[in-house]
Amino acid sequence: MNWFTKMFNSSIGQKLIMALTGLFLCSFLIIHMVGNLQLFKADSGLAFNRYAAFMTTNPLIKTVSYLLYFSVLFHAFKGIWLVMRNKKARPIQYDMVDGKANSHWASRSMGLLGTIILIFIVIHMTNFWAEYKFGHVPYARYTEDIQTGDMLEVAEMPASFTMAHKMEEVINGRERIVFVKDLYKEVSVEFKEEWWLVALYVLSMAALSFHLIHGFKSAFQTLGINHKKYNGLIHFIGIWFFGIIIPISFAAMPLYFMFK
Repeated sequence: MNWFTKMFNSSIGQKLIMALTGLFLCSFLIIHMVGNLQLFKADSGLAFNRYAAFMTTNPLIKTVSYLLYFSVLFHAFKGIWLVMRNKKARPIQYDMVDGKANSHWASRSMGLLGTIILIFIVIHMTNFWAEYKFGHVPYARYTEDIQTGDMLEVAEMPASFTMAHKMEEVINGRERIVFVKDLYKEVSVEFKEEWWLVALYVLSMAALSFHLIHGFKSAFQTLGINHKKYNGLIHFIGIWFFGIIIPISFAAMPLYFMFK
């Protein structure tokens, strides 16, 4: 067991931990992006509210969420600690070496990018996750035609209305009536009224883009997965999917509601 402790306390072990937690968080980004894309569906928020209720009530998802929260905090603070340790180990830069010529800006700024993302996560969790779980988010009632799938009515429930669960469905003849916590309205109001929050989201997604472009590729290199046969695919996924598509998808959400 002593060799195990020594390995993870070593420089290589620290990089390995960062690589594994980083890739785990990348998998979460995919799931979160798919869920957030429900915001753009023309159903007055029903699909997104169903997604939010499922993600906060499913026992398996809730268990994985605790691992996710730990990974986010561990990855963020460990990354900041590594940056500070490296700077302390070499407080004076070498005169003969031009760091800009030997590394990309993102690789030299992972601490700054990670700090911006961490601040964003704290604000995001406070505004939406904590409000949804512990605050007072009103309920909405959706009435659908079961046979055609048409939305017949959308109604906001009184502020005093409450239920034991975040979502309940009732079948009444040809109609499906869904009572669900209306996180969709909370999101739309926040981004419509708080311009600074929209600006923070766009800035943070730009930081996330640079962070992922460098971090995704570096994680595979740390794990020893570095070969010309598949390096091209890793770089393509890291740049185009994680570095461009995912950040743009998240940034489009607040902009959509701001200008809607």
